[in-house]
Amino acid sequence: MKPVDPRLWSRIGSARRYVLAIAGLAVVGALTVLVQALVLARMLAPALLPGTSPEDSFGWVGALVPVGVRSPGVGLVWLAGIIGVRIAVTWLTERAAHRAGSRVISVLREDVIDHAAAMGPRWVASGRGVDVVALATTGLNGLMPYFVRYVPALISAATITPLALVLVLDLDLTSAVIALVTLPLIPLFMVLIGRMTAERSQRSLVAMQRLRGRMLDLISGLPTLRALGRSQGPAERVREFGDAHRLATMGALRVAFLSGLVLELLTTLSVALIAVSMGFRLAAGNIGLETALAVLILAPEVYLPLRNVGSHFHAASDGLAAAAAAFALLDEPLPHPSSGAAAPSLAGRTLLASGLGIETPDGSALAPASLTFVASPGEVVALVGANGEGKSTALMAMAGLLPPSRGAVGLAAATGAPASTLATPDGSVDTAEWSAQVAWVPQRPDLGPSARTLSLGQRQRLALERAFSSGRPVLLLDEPTAHLDPPARAEVASRARAAADAGAVVIIATHDDAIRAIANRVVAVSSNSTVSSGAPADGATEVAP
Repeated sequence: MKPVDPRLWSRIGSARRYVLAIAGLAVVGALTVLVQALVLARMLAPALLPGTSPEDSFGWVGALVPVGVRSPGVGLVWLAGIIGVRIAVTWLTERAAHRAGSRVISVLREDVIDHAAAMGPRWVASGRGVDVVALATTGLNGLMPYFVRYVPALISAATITPLALVLVLDLDLTSAVIALVTLPLIPLFMVLIGRMTAERSQRSLVAMQRLRGRMLDLISGLPTLRALGRSQGPAERVREFGDAHRLATMGALRVAFLSGLVLELLTTLSVALIAVSMGFRLAAGNIGLETALAVLILAPEVYLPLRNVGSHFHAASDGLAAAAAAFALLDEPLPHPSSGAAAPSLAGRTLLASGLGIETPDGSALAPASLTFVASPGEVVALVGANGEGKSTALMAMAGLLPPSRGAVGLAAATGAPASTLATPDGSVDTAEWSAQVAWVPQRPDLGPSARTLSLGQRQRLALERAFSSGRPVLLLDEPTAHLDPPARAEVASRARAAADAGAVVIIATHDDAIRAIANRVVAVSSNSTVSSGAPADGATEVAP
């Protein structure tokens, strides 16, 4: 897991100005921290050695803070001004960081959702859709600590630590040497802890996606369970999901607390080495009190930014793991990029499938295999066959939602012109324009949040009503009567026949004899488990209605 992912920063877009603002504010904050340390040293030295007036021992650094600050009145005014500046810098940094995080998360979330939608319904139905839901919601929200905490800490470490180290080097060489020797230990332990954190964050993300998927499946089935009087049955499963989520969250928090403790202990011991060395030399009179105070106040500021980088990086590791998962998704090639050529009008045209074959997700078979048929306006074509033979897949290809592995989907030639092809393995026309002319009703239609309370049969009837009233020239219906009672099945068959009589092309994947009875032609669909063979078996046989 990279602390700075170039792919993430390439997508910050309009948030770039907020990151630049954070960098500028970090420089101002670094200067105020250094000036504050010098002011406190000048104010405390006379209080600890009353009656003495030590000379200015800061050298060229003393030009930043006048000797007059030793006066309590002047010193308090300086200190109040510095505190006010630091408060303003902190507030502006938090504001800019929140704006940057919100912009980047919003852009990345839109890219993930758009890419998942472009992958097609078959990809979503494979189970990856649930992962996308978890990733686009709680997963990417984990990036907010990265921008709000880690990025400002990283910029502060690049500004405050070098400036404070240079200042300590000018004031006391021995303390600077101790700091230079112990400072690399912090990033070393950060790397060691980060490896463990990265692995746990990845496991946490996977567990979260799995829990989210199971919970979404449970929620989607609640209307059916309630209709059957079993709505209280999954209560135990819900408790198990809650316990698993609690354990995953506590595990992540445990690692975050332990990593913070290790870094805090290491920082404390490093500062203690400088303090002990300073105490012996101060007692021996080898260093002035004012200089010793300035070094002691500056020493924690040398380590604190790096310590914060480690602590906040571990807190933001879940978000970085989600971002890595998002980029892995975005790197997946689209199944059929659009060529940009305008799609032909489907109104009044005969739709055809020519040697259509589509590989299964594992690439071991063609389902359907060598499917060839025509569907003319005014006809109802029924696709029949056993489950898993590729009827639903064929409908998605006819709708332009899935690219053929072999053969093509297109329009029959009109008046001697060559046929217009929808999609070949390399793509040919704008599939979005083609799909916009098709009304496709899958087996489990998703009608949005407003229909979540409806049963599957109610959703199916609502989706069919929308398809029949859409006025589109092609209707593709996937098992439209599977979840309906006999009167509703008869009504669907009648509506499909009426749509065809009105001039539409109606293609239905079905097991229902009522649909076969109204069909003008019935096409048997079959698969072929030998994809590598040179000539797959025919996958379509037209039988009598």
